[in-house]
Amino acid sequence: MENTNLLAIAEEFGSPVYVYDSKKIVSQYERLTNAFKQVKHLKLNYAVKALSNIAILKLMNSLGAGLDTVSIQEVKLGIAAGVAPSNIIFTPNGVSLEEIEQVSSMGVQINIDNLSILEQFGTKHPNVPVCIRINPHVMAGGNSKISVGHIDSKFGISIHQIPHILRIVENTGMNINGIHMHTGSDILDVDVFLYASEILFETAKNFKNLDFIDFGSGFKVPYKEGDIETNIEEFGKKLTKRFNSFCKEYGKELILGFEPGKFLVSEAGYFLAKVNVVKQTTSTVFAGIDSGFNHLIRPMFYNSHHEIINVSNPKGRERFYSVVGYICETDTFATNRRISEITEGDVVAFKNAGAYCFSMASNYNSRFRPAEILWHNNKAHLIRKRETFEDLTKNQVDVDIFETVTEAAS
Repeated sequence: MENTNLLAIAEEFGSPVYVYDSKKIVSQYERLTNAFKQVKHLKLNYAVKALSNIAILKLMNSLGAGLDTVSIQEVKLGIAAGVAPSNIIFTPNGVSLEEIEQVSSMGVQINIDNLSILEQFGTKHPNVPVCIRINPHVMAGGNSKISVGHIDSKFGISIHQIPHILRIVENTGMNINGIHMHTGSDILDVDVFLYASEILFETAKNFKNLDFIDFGSGFKVPYKEGDIETNIEEFGKKLTKRFNSFCKEYGKELILGFEPGKFLVSEAGYFLAKVNVVKQTTSTVFAGIDSGFNHLIRPMFYNSHHEIINVSNPKGRERFYSVVGYICETDTFATNRRISEITEGDVVAFKNAGAYCFSMASNYNSRFRPAEILWHNNKAHLIRKRETFEDLTKNQVDVDIFETVTEAAS
């Protein structure tokens, strides 16, 4: 997308607003499938939590992707988008047995990550195919908030508890058709991921009727010029060789699964906001925008870096700005960042705003959540309306139970 496209969208639909470039999503999908083109059966399940708009789910479905879901609501969104239940995997954490049973009744692939639920579900539904999520105790990336495969993580069943899993499977006679792991986001070292993969292969040998092995995702994408990223091509070459070899050992052509989220949509997204005020203090120049961490929480929550460009003045002289929001909290998006000279009324764009941005938005300070736009075939399509005051109050119940002070006194 060009700056002129982004500026035109902000002018037509207002700000703040999220914009997603479908062409970039398609190219990322094709890059990943090409990296594993030597695998006979490859299955990519898009991680819905990254960006759950139904239009995005329809796009993924059109590409041939399945869906990786973590709540019954995400499952229903997928089905509403036209995705077949058999093309959806349900990988929740900490949900009730009742929710898992309800999703299972829809025909969705179940993925269980704790011994208690595994035993309860297997006892009641021994014939329903179940995938098991393993915790390989491998740290992904360098941020503990986005690494979920380490030993203290709440996700997955520890590899040290394999004997317990086997006991449950034997006692219940349940059908295990898949093995899964997810180490977390921002995988940089391909060899570390391959090491975790070996743990999954060893685990898979304990189960004789598997249909697939799911290696999760967590591929690192660049957030700024010159930033490092996961070498998908190298990873594809190395894991393909090992996976094909394992299938021969196993005696069956298994499905190789991934659940990419950020990798597919992060770089496709832009978050546009208008500059309300430029404020000079004794040491800092603040650019205050018409948004806050209610719309984009990742910089505050994960300390994540999002490149910021002034689409109203992209070639202007660069100055140092601290970009902040309008929330009544400390909501700093960037500190002393070099950005083309900003004046009040300019529109700035945050890059890498496709994954875990709108999906983590809230109504904090009673602010409305923004609109979402899909840029497809060189045209802007509104895929979510901006919220209104009616949206903010529609689920609140007006109860007439309060007396005035005067009435209470009398």
